[in-house]
Amino acid sequence: MSFTSEAAGALQISYTVSFPEAQAHYADIEMDIKGIAQSKLNLKMPVWTPGSYLVREFAKNVESFSAQSSGKAVSVTKVRKNVWQLNTQGVSSVKVKYRFYAFEISVRTAFIDVTHAFLSTSGMFFYPEGGLNLPSTIKIIPYKNWTKVSTSLEMVGNDPFTVKSPNYDILYDSPIEVGTQDIFDFKVGNTNYEVCMYGGGNYDKERLKKDMAKVIEEEVKIFGENPNKRYVFIVHNYVKGGGGLEHLSSTVLGAARDGYTKESTYEGFLSLVAHEHFHLWNVKRLRPIALGPFDYDNENYTTNLWIAEGFTAYYDNLTVRRTNLFPVEHYLTALAADFNTIDNTPGTKVQPVSQSSFDAWIKSYRPDENTINTGISYYNKGAVVGMMLDLEIINATQGKQSLDDVMRYMYNEYYKVKKRGYTDAEFKAAFEKFAGKKLDDFYAKYINGTDDMDYNKYLAYAGYRAFNEYEGHSIADLGIRMLPPANPAGRIKVAGVLRGTAAWVDGINVNDELVSINGVAATDPKTLMKDKNVGDKLDIVVIRDGRELTIPVTLKQTTQKKYSIQSRTDLTPQQQVVRKKWLNLN
Repeated sequence: MSFTSEAAGALQISYTVSFPEAQAHYADIEMDIKGIAQSKLNLKMPVWTPGSYLVREFAKNVESFSAQSSGKAVSVTKVRKNVWQLNTQGVSSVKVKYRFYAFEISVRTAFIDVTHAFLSTSGMFFYPEGGLNLPSTIKIIPYKNWTKVSTSLEMVGNDPFTVKSPNYDILYDSPIEVGTQDIFDFKVGNTNYEVCMYGGGNYDKERLKKDMAKVIEEEVKIFGENPNKRYVFIVHNYVKGGGGLEHLSSTVLGAARDGYTKESTYEGFLSLVAHEHFHLWNVKRLRPIALGPFDYDNENYTTNLWIAEGFTAYYDNLTVRRTNLFPVEHYLTALAADFNTIDNTPGTKVQPVSQSSFDAWIKSYRPDENTINTGISYYNKGAVVGMMLDLEIINATQGKQSLDDVMRYMYNEYYKVKKRGYTDAEFKAAFEKFAGKKLDDFYAKYINGTDDMDYNKYLAYAGYRAFNEYEGHSIADLGIRMLPPANPAGRIKVAGVLRGTAAWVDGINVNDELVSINGVAATDPKTLMKDKNVGDKLDIVVIRDGRELTIPVTLKQTTQKKYSIQSRTDLTPQQQVVRKKWLNLN
């Protein structure tokens, strides 16, 4: 039995979160519900978090669920994997108590220890069925010496440990960091930015303020406005860290705590900042029609993640390049790396990028040993599609317009005016509007098809070309991905076999341990193919399931590519215009 949204609308809800056993990674949560008028009350836990397209079953972390009213126990029945039903006959208020285990380090899952608590709200707080529109307050009782709270949620009064949300969509889009984090802030236009640093690090606050502000300013130029008055960066610094998850008015980033003084990792951090901040427009407001209102019980399918994530991946490095914090050479190297990823993934000939978007729920977040042969990332391929369309529009309009104009048009048209998400056809029509041509063939090849991407057609508009450094060279390749020796015998383990390669054709398997090649011990991945030639016949001895096998293999020409992007000489005036517009050159 469920109840109506009208009944849910009468409820008043508050939470109290405490950490009596932070060392064991637990939060104790009390949910106070008043104004109950129905005989049964269903409380639901989301099964996924927006921005991370995988059903993660957060309810698995809930234990010791109980309810009482006026000191008397209220009967509770678990009726679905993520639904607890309360018998509220004759009860107008109830206090629900449960414990939540949080010990998964990522930008999308809760984590608690004695140093801090990261509350990933979508995976921790129940909501009443039919009551997603309800406001709520959260009171945090900090553990021992914790003194700070960082979140985009609004503070109640002057109490930093009590925050409120106007509805559950906002609550689930507003993670909370609690602890002793280092906090600094800056302003861009009329928007206040807070940066919360957990885990220490060799960062320079003043440099970050200056450089992050430049990145943000460039992105605001694209859309013409910043819809936030306040925005929070929650940064988790670890020995090794990475990744990010976007939210409506905040983001969570992972970073290497000692990576801020190395040029490559610092540029990578700025690109991550650019990526997640760009999402405040692209996907959090300008969104595929399937991504909102959210169904928190099930998968929310869209074929447009190549726009929502892929275009964001295109704009992250490009935005940093436009600030001149990213030299042109570094930008082109990063772009060439995307080309390599696409062309060195056999799955690009199997799965269209639109299908990659749709199948994110079952493929992208669940990679296995054969993923590289069956799928393609909507991040990398979407980013390159974005580049191709950007250069097409810039060239067609003699530098007067670009993909920026498409993004701004779509943001205004669908988020601000129509107040809904876009369909595939509507975004395609916008591309065509600014490119001045039909894109049926482009879509058939690159969005809904698996044709080789013609990088050079589009790079030529800006006077560049992609050069495959392996082209014209005879390079023997076995075609395996390897794990370095991690066993007492010092043997290399096969982690992947690429479709169409010698290993694929002749039967090397994932998990095989390489013993020898033509009688020579195979212990060093770097020298495995040394002095080997295309056509060589090898006897490869492996251990498979505890048994020694000899597998004859005939080496084939490598299927891999290694791109660099080179400038053409004697640019035409048109190419100069396109390049200047594209890369923000003086």
